[in-house]
Amino acid sequence: MKYLIYSDIHGSIDSVNHLIKIFNDEKCDSMICLGDVLYHGPRNDLPMNYEPKKVIEVLNQYQDKILCIKGNCEAEVDQMVLKFKILDSFDGNINDLNVHFEHGHHLDEYKGNCDLILYGHTHIPVIEKINGITRINPGSITIPKNGSERGYAIWDNHEITLYSLGQKVVFNHKY
Repeated sequence: MKYLIYSDIHGSIDSVNHLIKIFNDEKCDSMICLGDVLYHGPRNDLPMNYEPKKVIEVLNQYQDKILCIKGNCEAEVDQMVLKFKILDSFDGNINDLNVHFEHGHHLDEYKGNCDLILYGHTHIPVIEKINGITRINPGSITIPKNGSERGYAIWDNHEITLYSLGQKVVFNHKY
């Protein structure tokens, strides 16, 4: 299976349009959204092309293709307007790996056992191995931080690659 992985859209229709083009061009099977879909929160500036109603309209067309994790900016009303389920976290087996997905603002509290953790929240792309567990953050598709660029990842079978929006490879991890 081939997955498009992204986080921290924060209501930007420009970002969603980029994601949908990547999803279709790369012929991905599903999307993994690591949270903060519609709102920008009080600590971020207003995102470029902030139009959460349009984001809802576009993403709802892909409702059967999205596995979505709740971010720290999600509200109860978001589940009322989004046609796909927003999960607190996800634990399962994907592409032969035991995985844990979460937004990342509670990452230090995770006590489970897995091979791979996907998370967002920091808006900074990372691939690191801590205590034998690979941890990957695709960065933010809308509001990159710490000098990073707008980013996402593609998980194709046994390889995860982080990209900037300009298609430059940021990191690559094979397992």
